[in-house]
Amino acid sequence: MSTAKELVDNINQTVVELIVNQTTTGDDNNGTISSRPNKGTPEGMAMAYGSLVIMALIPIFYGSFKSVGYHREQRESGEQVEAMSRREAALFPLYASGALFGLYLFFKYFSKEHINLLLSIYFLILGVCSLASVVSDFLDNFLRSRNITFFRLNKYHLLLTQNSVDMLNMEFDSKDIFALIACSGVGIWYIMKKHWIANNLFGFSFAIKAIEFINLNNVVTGCILLCGLFVYDIFWVFGTDVMVTVAKSFDAPIKLIFPQDFLENGFNGTQFAMLGLGDIVIPGIFIALLLRFDVSLNRGRHVYFYTSFIAYIFGLFLTMVVMVYWKHAQPALLYLVPCCIIFPLISALLQGDFFRLIRYSEDSLKETQENESDESTEPSTTSKKEN
Repeated sequence: MSTAKELVDNINQTVVELIVNQTTTGDDNNGTISSRPNKGTPEGMAMAYGSLVIMALIPIFYGSFKSVGYHREQRESGEQVEAMSRREAALFPLYASGALFGLYLFFKYFSKEHINLLLSIYFLILGVCSLASVVSDFLDNFLRSRNITFFRLNKYHLLLTQNSVDMLNMEFDSKDIFALIACSGVGIWYIMKKHWIANNLFGFSFAIKAIEFINLNNVVTGCILLCGLFVYDIFWVFGTDVMVTVAKSFDAPIKLIFPQDFLENGFNGTQFAMLGLGDIVIPGIFIALLLRFDVSLNRGRHVYFYTSFIAYIFGLFLTMVVMVYWKHAQPALLYLVPCCIIFPLISALLQGDFFRLIRYSEDSLKETQENESDESTEPSTTSKKEN
């Protein structure tokens, strides 16, 4: 049976694939983190970059903890969590390169206006559904935490059949309807104005859902993926004009932006610094994996999560310092990948968890939990037979 949540999850999976394939297209200059020189005061630039850092950290932090809950729910329900294999991680940069070069050819030989019109409609639908899912989850947590009972949630069931075969089977409540209507308003705002706040709201939801649902399964797979995209980022940013062409032509909410002239023009600023969603999602899914590793240790503290989280902050600041010094946009993964890999590994060596971290696999964790569950039921079954 397909529920409303499952339908939204499927849509989010499509968004995830597109975001990761567009790892560094959120730029209109020549890299991932972008700024246009001589536009905006130093104070405005500092405010813009600081805001980008904060906006990047929010979906990583929130999405990582959401991923813990999602994986727990999947294990408890007995459903299989799809994970990226090492082979898929190794080949992924090639797939991403093919997608990037395909977009380059489209923009080079076809009308940019028509392509961006189709992309705008596509992202409008995906963005509204993704943002509605995030808002619905937030409302659900808010109502539960405040123990609010006067707000009645009417439940609905939408069933569409063809020749006794279920074509659509959705369950939702009034909270989901409210979220969808509110987020549709954001979608209309984005289509009409292309305002940077609406862009960022969609970007937030895409990043959160990507970090929540993408499963690396083990640290080795994560390292392979990060290292492959490390090379991918450097090659396409510094080696060709493909990234630049696509970035200048691609008009979609796959980046977080903040106006460098905010102090002068407020919310109507037009001179943007930006960070591609891929530079949030790619390290974010690795950081989420480390949080799940922390949870599996049952130590009551999240050492590796916070180590990698701090490493991400350090890498992002390092990217911005290099960019300002050289006055040239930088591929953020060039700095983020080494930080996000090296810092947790050093921490694991100091904590004596290095080999445990390397061997950690969520498949083996699931098998262990299932075996423990089977062992716990055996005595009761035996006692019943004796009786």
